[in-house]
Amino acid sequence: MGKTNNDILTTAEAAKLLGVSVRTAQLLIEGGTVPSWKTPGGHRRVYRADIEALIEGPVTAPNPPTANVIVVSSSERAVVYRRLFGSVPECTAEIFVDPHAALFVIGSVRPHAIIIDLGDADPGRFALLQSLAANPSLGQTLVLAVGATGEGSTSGKSGKVVHADDPAHAVAAVRRSAADVPDVFIPHAGDAFPIALNEGQRLVALERSGLLDTPPEEAFDRVTWLAAQTLEAPISLITMLTPTRQWFKSRLGIDLAETPRSWAFCNHTILQKGVFSVEDLAADPRFADNPAVACDGGFRFYAGAPILDSEGFAVGSLCVIDHKPRTLSAREAQALSALAALGSTEVRLRSTERQLREALRQAEREGAPAGMGWPHAAKRGRAIP
Repeated sequence: MGKTNNDILTTAEAAKLLGVSVRTAQLLIEGGTVPSWKTPGGHRRVYRADIEALIEGPVTAPNPPTANVIVVSSSERAVVYRRLFGSVPECTAEIFVDPHAALFVIGSVRPHAIIIDLGDADPGRFALLQSLAANPSLGQTLVLAVGATGEGSTSGKSGKVVHADDPAHAVAAVRRSAADVPDVFIPHAGDAFPIALNEGQRLVALERSGLLDTPPEEAFDRVTWLAAQTLEAPISLITMLTPTRQWFKSRLGIDLAETPRSWAFCNHTILQKGVFSVEDLAADPRFADNPAVACDGGFRFYAGAPILDSEGFAVGSLCVIDHKPRTLSAREAQALSALAALGSTEVRLRSTERQLREALRQAEREGAPAGMGWPHAAKRGRAIP
């Protein structure tokens, strides 16, 4: 017997059946956890049977973190922070006992919040707090001093250092501030591109890369040039996907600096471990109505490979595009994958360079020889998982 209208659910009806918010249901549906399709009016629909199967199965609604937090404390208090943050799914916390190692990471992460625990009056952590309070580059980063008094709670150029009586109060403050972070990992209503269930973490990784909206760089331009030459393609791009934009870190053969994210073929590429290609975009229902395809002289062929940071998140992609349909050969796929790996290496090098510069600046501010702190900072193993 065929399915009836009663077997078809809207996103809101699916959310009610699952017992989750509409936004969480949208994330499940758009991310592919639940099979779905679009009506002629552009609305998502799912079958009741698929929702019921999800309820009966082991899959649970995702709650990806949206805020990075750096904690610097004694090894004894680190155990407490690890336990407290274990029940805060909104945040990803890195916990350090070495202030130099923490500073090394802060220089590249741009965290949502930094907690400095001064419960044992450690002078190294107090010096770090004073340095952070005077650092204007932290912008809107929330800095909390736990157990601090006097100078520890004064204002700095980056904003007021907030005082917290104990770890529980500090973590509660961070959680409240993280609740104000928008659900950027969920696409806007009407967008028809797929997203991963860890999109929130991927966007944090993109922010950590420090590459977004930066000037062109020869190293990345060299990769796009090689891709265009090797695959004999008129267009080659290194793209980075924000919640709303597809921004080009490097571009060859195209004048636009960015497009709406909904136009991005790379939405599919960043979900792959290998190469994603489409022989004829106009013949593929996923892309036939894309403005970059449907226009006069639109794109026809696409092939892309993800660019990964040191943690394995796809902060970008390397792709080639042609105005005529074509088939990607095995040799071309291998070459594109190798060139994307070169792009990944450049991303990781820049992260390390930023960390080094910040460690050196801190050493200079403390009046220590430039090399002091580097052996400690280089050992990310001092972070407590």
